[in-house]
Amino acid sequence: MTMHYSSSLLDGRVAIAKTKSSCYENGSDDASRVIARCASLLGWSDNEHGPFGTVIPKDAKVVIKPNLVMHENQGPGGIEPLITHSNFVRATVEAALQSAASEVIVGDAPLQACDFDELLNVTGLDRWARRMNESEPRFRGIRDFRRTTCQFVNGVRVATEELIAEDRFVLFDLADDSLLEPVTDDQHSFRVTCYDPRLLAKKHSRGCHQYLVAKDVIDADVIINLPKLKTHKKAGITCALKNLIGINGNKEFLPHHRIGGSDAGGDCYPGGSRLKRALEYTLDLQNKVSSFAAARIWSEVAANLNRVSTLAGDNLGVEGSWSGNNTIWRTGLDLNRILLYGRSDGSLADTVQRRVIHLVDAVVAGQGDGPLCPDPLPLGLFVAGSNAAAIDWVGAQLLGYIPERIPIARESFKQFRWPITAFTSAGVTVSGDFGTGRADDVLATSGIETNITHPAGWRDAARTPVTTSVEG
Repeated sequence: MTMHYSSSLLDGRVAIAKTKSSCYENGSDDASRVIARCASLLGWSDNEHGPFGTVIPKDAKVVIKPNLVMHENQGPGGIEPLITHSNFVRATVEAALQSAASEVIVGDAPLQACDFDELLNVTGLDRWARRMNESEPRFRGIRDFRRTTCQFVNGVRVATEELIAEDRFVLFDLADDSLLEPVTDDQHSFRVTCYDPRLLAKKHSRGCHQYLVAKDVIDADVIINLPKLKTHKKAGITCALKNLIGINGNKEFLPHHRIGGSDAGGDCYPGGSRLKRALEYTLDLQNKVSSFAAARIWSEVAANLNRVSTLAGDNLGVEGSWSGNNTIWRTGLDLNRILLYGRSDGSLADTVQRRVIHLVDAVVAGQGDGPLCPDPLPLGLFVAGSNAAAIDWVGAQLLGYIPERIPIARESFKQFRWPITAFTSAGVTVSGDFGTGRADDVLATSGIETNITHPAGWRDAARTPVTTSVEG
């Protein structure tokens, strides 16, 4: 199927609908209702083929991409603010199947430590998917896009590799056109938590920036991006743009930060710290050694150094968890460009290759130490649109941020090669239950929640910033 969807680059409309309550007690019926309402506002629906009737062409392959990051909250907040709620996964699949699509699948690459079977069990998605498979042959199930999973044994990462054949993925190299190129150096500074930096260096170096994207995604005609709205300690926000991390199969393709403090040209933390530099060095040693016993020793050293740093007043760590992180947004936007323009041979076209729409679960959003330890933020909202940059501009404001201070939201409007938008943030408009008009104007008077907890390193980006300084 050859179609072009470049009109999404021009569409700054975002629809907002209120759910019946700020929880999920009304089940899939309420989810279906708000999906239908937003689809109507955006002109996606028709009488014959349901909410996505004008979005999904006849015989299209559809991939629905939720946020299924982890099977349990690593804090006390529970699962509701952590992942896209199963109500919305089910309702979106059912709406897609009202169209003339030839197949519909659900897929994501969660955190490597996620127990995917347990996640499907606790959400009930496994039982629902079995029933759907029996009754609807066009539904092809829920797929785990990870090539690697891991467990942590006494603080040491133990990986299981190559779970899916590499030919089920498409390798892209954005080379000099990657947004990571301007911050690439010869010291191989890119880092991912708990991962061997030498593997990352093979995928990202000067003039080489590779990503490994699930073939199911690239083969699709329509992607329905289904994120959870949450604060994020490394990116500030995870919504439509950041959710695309989960189309990539291996973690070593995903730079999250650069080693060192800002005083030394890194972006792991503000300023400089000998103690933190020692901690970073120790973590690198832990991630490089092949012996479990040696890794265990370095893990204990790192834990002690981290404990000392915390006792000294540090609340940011060494993972790029602050507003000066100048890396993660670049990785996220690269993947958005691949999703829009990527072809099955690993090249990027000059025109958009597939239709991508975004449906955001903000009924119970995540606040605080997201994305893995979020606390519930009951907003009772559902957000939809055709452009990820427009969605995140609105999402940042719903989370109490000044969106210009969130790099992944701000930079998504820039005009680089393979752009995500053809409009500026001033062109983002909203319609629906908050009113109609320019997003910044409508949201300023909407009465949305303002008592929101932000990650420690992102409080300077909040609409009502905390007066205490960010400690490095």
